[in-house]
Amino acid sequence: MDSIRAMTWNVWWRFGDNWEEREPGLVEVARATEPDLLGIQECWGEDARTQADVFAEALGGHAAFVEGDLPPATPEGDGAVMGLGLVSRWPIVGTERVDLPSDGRRNPALVATIERPNGLMRVVVGAVSWEPERVEETALQVAELQRLVREGRAERPNPSILLADLNYDQSQPALAGLQLDDVWDAAEPGADPRTLSETNRFAPSECADQWNRRIDHIRYLPGTEGAKATRAWIIRDEPGGFPPSDHYPVVADIAVGEGPAAPTGPMPSASWMP
Repeated sequence: MDSIRAMTWNVWWRFGDNWEEREPGLVEVARATEPDLLGIQECWGEDARTQADVFAEALGGHAAFVEGDLPPATPEGDGAVMGLGLVSRWPIVGTERVDLPSDGRRNPALVATIERPNGLMRVVVGAVSWEPERVEETALQVAELQRLVREGRAERPNPSILLADLNYDQSQPALAGLQLDDVWDAAEPGADPRTLSETNRFAPSECADQWNRRIDHIRYLPGTEGAKATRAWIIRDEPGGFPPSDHYPVVADIAVGEGPAAPTGPMPSASWMP
């Protein structure tokens, strides 16, 4: 069976005053998981090197990075910028930065074209606004991420995949318009879905709208060969005795050649409004 293992992780940039201690744990978890695709939010970048490069070297993959301002970097980062990263087992043959609707800050999506043995695949990495006063902006950002995933889906054999920190779960209004397939449908019944959780000592409890929810998502749409999530889980390992990030990563296996193929007709509106 042809299967893609996808992983998404908000790796908490250089926040917390202990990023150099945490980073080996991030790499250790990624190595043990062996993802084919790893989407990284709050990824650090320097002039000649990014955190995506660190993961790519550890996994033996290809890296891409785009810079953004969500959340704003701080002086404690020693000059490092904030951004989004992607690591792929297969060659990344195209990378595009697409700015999402955002008032007063740069909030991009990373849109990558990947060449698998059976043809091309699109992967979108993103993060959206989290503040309660920006919930309408968040909904517009989610709609734009969905548009990017949908675009050209019926022309590619592989699934189009979104790896994102959406800062809300499906029960909340900001995600009401999200129509992409959810890998969590393939999780074990009763599995703990929380990615920002009280079980993580670094998770910020003041984020009331995000607290104890699955706010990190892997969503997808099948390509022409069909696709179906067969397994999904969250990793809660603590290498060295503490969590590598304030978020837990989501991982999923997506089978190619199973399940439905890409629809050829129009899809429902991405609007979050009733």
